[in-house]
Amino acid sequence: MLRTIGKRLLLLIPTLLGLSILLFWWVRTLPGGPAQALLGEKATPEAVARINELYGFNRPLIEQYFTWIGRLLSGDFGTSLRTSQPVLDEFLRRFPATIELSIAALIIAVGIGVPLGYWAARRHGKAADSTAVVFSLLGIVVPVFFLAFILKYVFAVQLGWLPSDGRQNPRIEATHYTNFYVFDGLITGEFDAAWDAVLHLILPAVALGTIPLAIIVRITRASVLEVQNADYVRTGKAKGVPGSLLRNRFILRNAMLPVITTIGLQAGLLLSGAILTETVFAFPGIGSFLSGAIFNRDFPVLQGFIIFIAIVYALINLLVDVSYSLIDPRVRVS
Repeated sequence: MLRTIGKRLLLLIPTLLGLSILLFWWVRTLPGGPAQALLGEKATPEAVARINELYGFNRPLIEQYFTWIGRLLSGDFGTSLRTSQPVLDEFLRRFPATIELSIAALIIAVGIGVPLGYWAARRHGKAADSTAVVFSLLGIVVPVFFLAFILKYVFAVQLGWLPSDGRQNPRIEATHYTNFYVFDGLITGEFDAAWDAVLHLILPAVALGTIPLAIIVRITRASVLEVQNADYVRTGKAKGVPGSLLRNRFILRNAMLPVITTIGLQAGLLLSGAILTETVFAFPGIGSFLSGAIFNRDFPVLQGFIIFIAIVYALINLLVDVSYSLIDPRVRVS
């Protein structure tokens, strides 16, 4: 097990190196440039040349790349051209919000998607199965930003049941040690602050988790249908294996491998795909900040944020691979 984990961690090195090259090339091909974005209407040739000299944008690209890599290895992700703050500080201040939102969305997607997919597969060909399939198709087809606006209008504006934006009511005096608002409220005993943070998470989490939920329903349903028709399941039935044991150990456990792969992929996508949701709900995470960095051609922020997200995504996939061996003994043997 440890040897496998070590090999996977070593494989991250060429993967991240290749990504860094593609990322560095991509941000340099964006229309315009950082100097024009910073200066706006004041972008005279002299001012642009001064900005390029100040930040080193006039140096050869290969020199810029190796300078950037050297700083990354020392823990320096650069300084935002827009806010003049270290990129790592900006990331650490905003990343907890996105993680909280992604975890909430994943809890909704997995908590509803796996049971619903299993339930649909057990009633294959019946009305319940058709309803689950239609539900999953709607979840994939409806755009996230459209669903976010509908949820916000109905439950926040019209009914007033839930807050419409932000992470927490500014009138609540809350202590933030980690910037995970729910966790901070629990460890400090400020349960009103924790509950308010949960209420602020509900609408954006539902909007963000809809597509992963629909995908998990379909994958779970297809996987359970395949496993429950396998020879060893029919043999277990013929030998009189109890139904609960047959469902939990023979069917559900073996059907979970592709589902876990899907959950891992969706978790990584949630971390990097919350831009629209965070924008609609004015949720101060990395998605909204990253969209501003793209608009303003803030190279250090784009490069630093994307590299950091890639590392997190790779670690999530490593956890998925490790979980295989915990669920299926055949993987441990191989």
